[in-house]
This record gives sequence, structure tokens and C-alpha cells, in this order.
Amino acid sequence: MNWNFADPSWHCPSAENDMRVGGTYKARMEAKDGSFGFDFEAVYTEIIPEKKFTYEFGGRIATIIFETTGNQTTVTVSFDPEVENSLELQQQGWQAILNNFKNYVEEN
Repeated sequence: MNWNFADPSWHCPSAENDMRVGGTYKARMEAKDGSFGFDFEAVYTEIIPEKKFTYEFGGRIATIIFETTGNQTTVTVSFDPEVENSLELQQQGWQAILNNFKNYVEEN
């Protein structure tokens, strides 16, 4: 809820996470002005602790890989794009969420 949004004008007012194969991740994403919002739900299909996890959402797949070198971890997200928005816009959105996550972790 503290970092799961792609733009500062949005927020994530609720999130639930049952991180196990078959478990679900649910997040509510909304514009802060209340003009739009949607529910994101995914089901975990693979989990390798501290290495990677994969989830399915709406017929699409995302894989998140963690690579540690020394005291740094690189997080790589691969995802099946949707058809409504350009691939570039989708990449920017996922990257913005990763940047928010990085900032949140480093500040807390």
C-alpha cells in the first residue's frame, strides 16, 4: 500500500498477499481524486524463495527475478503485455512501481 502505484496521483488503499503456490495477491488501485480505480488480482504459480516468483493475472503471466550481487539486489520483472496501452507505457508503469518499491525499502 505504501509503494504499489505507478503515478503520484494514484494510491493503493488496500492489499492482501498470500504468497504460496495457489495463493492470491490482491490490490486495489485508485486515483487519489476518486475518478477511477480497479482491482488487481493474481494467483502465484511458482515460488522459489529469494530467487523468483511467477503469478497469473487475467490470463497473463508475470515473473519476478531477484539477482543478488554483494549487498545489492537487482529485481527484474517480465510480463505479458495487455493490448489497451502501448508496451512503452506499460513498461514505464511497471518501472515506476519498482522505483517506488526501491525508494520505500531504502527509506524504511
